[in-house]
Amino acid sequence: MTEAIARPKYYEVGTMKVEVHPNARAAGVAAAQAAGKELIELAMALDSVGVIFATGASQFEILNELTRIPRLPWNQIRGFHMDEYVDISADHPASFRRYLRERLTSKVRMKEFFEIDGSAPDPGKTSSDYASKLRSADPQLCFLGIGENGHLAFNDPPVANFTDPLDAKIVQLDAVCRRQQMAEGWFASVDQVPERAITLTIPALFRVPTLIVSVPGSRKAKIVRRAFEEPISTECPATILRTHPNVTVYLDLESASELDEVLHFN
Repeated sequence: MTEAIARPKYYEVGTMKVEVHPNARAAGVAAAQAAGKELIELAMALDSVGVIFATGASQFEILNELTRIPRLPWNQIRGFHMDEYVDISADHPASFRRYLRERLTSKVRMKEFFEIDGSAPDPGKTSSDYASKLRSADPQLCFLGIGENGHLAFNDPPVANFTDPLDAKIVQLDAVCRRQQMAEGWFASVDQVPERAITLTIPALFRVPTLIVSVPGSRKAKIVRRAFEEPISTECPATILRTHPNVTVYLDLESASELDEVLHFN
């Protein structure tokens, strides 16, 4: 696969729809435009639309484009995010609350946006309260990324549970996940990365009818191949994406670089 490919390519892997775009910007624009169309249709049918937003480097281009699309029904959207570190303040550079304030909620006026308060004194209560709000909103669209260890949200392999009875929980972050957060520039060292987080669980994410998954960059090539090829298991939680009835994965040439045989891609 080379940059010579000027147009996106479209594939199916299991139930997943897969789009491979020339670069991260093109993939993000395509994902945002697809989401925008979906949001307009949902807003025509519903008074309010629950949406779960992801964070991290994978979402930069999507959020940049999504917040610029004219006439999206933001005043009908009840927004959520999917995870937050425990014992981190909202103004910390790595806080996902800060991330979404800077890249989303400061740019558009939503009906509501519910933050996960990672600095609250009782993270267990924060988790259960957030799960209740999420259920009441009945989200219809969810943005996702895939971690370098295959995690969805902060459901790392040691704690991922495809039949989790909870919708949100406190988890221990594994070493691969914590190194990724440092490598992406959110922390100066691994020691600074919090060891715990509050995350939505995989069943909570999978109840959402439409999933838009963005996975750009060369650092994700290996885990994309694993997610597409390996047996479905919590050893690579992202493998479960192959079973969702309406999921689209947006890749760039770098993240798709190990998929030649899977996608029969020249």
